[in-house]
Amino acid sequence: MSAELTLDQSPIPGLVVLRLPLHGDSRGWFKENWQREKMQALGLPDFGPVQNNVSFNGSRGTTRGIHAEPWDKFVSITTGRVFAAWVDLREGDSFGTVFHMEIDPSVAVFVPRGVGNSYQALEDATAYTYLVNEHWRPGITYPALDLADPTCAVPWPIPLAEAEVSEKDRSNPRLDAVKPMPPKRALVVGARGQLGRALLAELPDADAVDLDELDVGDAEAVAAWPWHEYELVLNAAAYTAVDPAETPEGRVAAWRANATAVAHLARAAREHRLTLVHVSTDYVFDGTAEVHTEDEPLSPLGVYGQTKAAGDLVAATAPRHYLLRTSWVVGDGGNFVRTMAGLADRGVSPGVVDDQVGRLTFTTELVRAIRHLLDVGAPYGTYNVTNGGPATSWADVAREVFRLRGRSADDVAAVSTEEYGRGKGLAPRPRCSTLALDKLQATGFEPEDAFVALRRYVASLG
Repeated sequence: MSAELTLDQSPIPGLVVLRLPLHGDSRGWFKENWQREKMQALGLPDFGPVQNNVSFNGSRGTTRGIHAEPWDKFVSITTGRVFAAWVDLREGDSFGTVFHMEIDPSVAVFVPRGVGNSYQALEDATAYTYLVNEHWRPGITYPALDLADPTCAVPWPIPLAEAEVSEKDRSNPRLDAVKPMPPKRALVVGARGQLGRALLAELPDADAVDLDELDVGDAEAVAAWPWHEYELVLNAAAYTAVDPAETPEGRVAAWRANATAVAHLARAAREHRLTLVHVSTDYVFDGTAEVHTEDEPLSPLGVYGQTKAAGDLVAATAPRHYLLRTSWVVGDGGNFVRTMAGLADRGVSPGVVDDQVGRLTFTTELVRAIRHLLDVGAPYGTYNVTNGGPATSWADVAREVFRLRGRSADDVAAVSTEEYGRGKGLAPRPRCSTLALDKLQATGFEPEDAFVALRRYVASLG
């Protein structure tokens, strides 16, 4: 028995053994069978159990397994002893790895999703209990392995010929016939937009949906989605029409897409332990600060900003979330840079505002930052993401585009926001959209200069 709670790794990635202190006297013993705070501090995943099961084995030699259920399990003994064996049946280099040991009430084992588990009772009236983080569902299928598989060669203390084994378990396949369990997948929501397409280019194995396949503004549709198959949801869906958002119809659409839908995704993330990646905007600020940090109080000016600010608040209710605020997004589709290139090519000399300041964010850079945060396991929370370099005005960007298209930068006239918007009924816009990048850089990410990326993008337009 262990005098203190300890955690040991096993040869199977993610499978850990905990030694539990037993406090006993003449009456029996007591133990803290699962203690979230203490066990997490030692390295146990916060796996979020939702169901507790007990398996009772009447006679010595009862043997169950080898089953690789599609959920995590936390297994411990309440009475008796068992010989336990695990075989990794997940896709990857560790497929087929075997680990076994004897378990009594002083030992608990965390078994990750897709690792086959099996138990042989070494005493009569043995019972083990296990917490799982998915509710049992009828008709579910999962990999299983022959208890006598010669490749794994589990050294059962009681020969299987003498053990009590169900007919189903005796007919399980050998290792070379087992179809490995694939990992949970990623889902890109809003896959047809500029950001969605960029995400899929970087994450080709991700599933992709748009509103006609999953209406994230519909609570019932989101609740019915098979989230147990996923571990990551990237929300690239949004209502981004800043000016139409000020109309009665646009206001309703903006709130539904930018706030209500995000609330539904955040709830799914909470309930199914998903990582939620949600993209927001500089419009959640009023633009009065010279540089906006992640912890600046929200102060949106117009409906678009207000709905995005509401989305920020509900996205942050997901325990595992990356909320990325960005500005001046440019990608594959209609955008300011493409418009300026077209004007330059057609010989037009536009007037462009020079009193709104910020940085461009190319969708490739935004996706690169998302991938970085996920790969390095950065702390969950809010991050500003834009390209790097000095802040510029929209007029500065337009002039550089004109220069790259062979026109004179002087062909772009500078105008004020008031002049540009006179008579157009435009929504209010933040004058300063520059986002601080220190927090992102502290994770090891170095943003590419916006004008370096701009030159490459304009060249790609042909």
